[in-house]
Amino acid sequence: MNFPSNLKYTKEHEWISLEGNIATIGITEFAQSELGDIVYVDINTVGKSLQANEVFGTIEAVKTVSDLFLPVAGTVTEFNTALESNPELVNNDSYGEGWIIKLTVNNVGDIDALLDSAGYAAVVG
Repeated sequence: MNFPSNLKYTKEHEWISLEGNIATIGITEFAQSELGDIVYVDINTVGKSLQANEVFGTIEAVKTVSDLFLPVAGTVTEFNTALESNPELVNNDSYGEGWIIKLTVNNVGDIDALLDSAGYAAVVG
């Protein structure tokens, strides 16, 4: 499994990257492999301000639907609209073209409390 060292991770299997106070968020390679073939990503929180650990959407695979949890507090500013017609991008490139949302982060220091790649690798064993 690949867990890029430039990202931070949650125990709920989301990843986050930060540029200034803008975060890009998706699910990890481990999460997409556990879910199987992704068929739909539902995000209805664009423009909403949410707290850390709140549900920002759902991701649907052939056999299950899973909630997506926000790693840090902020305002959802963008949904990756490419996922509307190509949800399999999450399976094929979970850390690149398969990103899910962008977020304006309330406090960038909150990201320091998240897992690094080694910590996340230990969580998923």
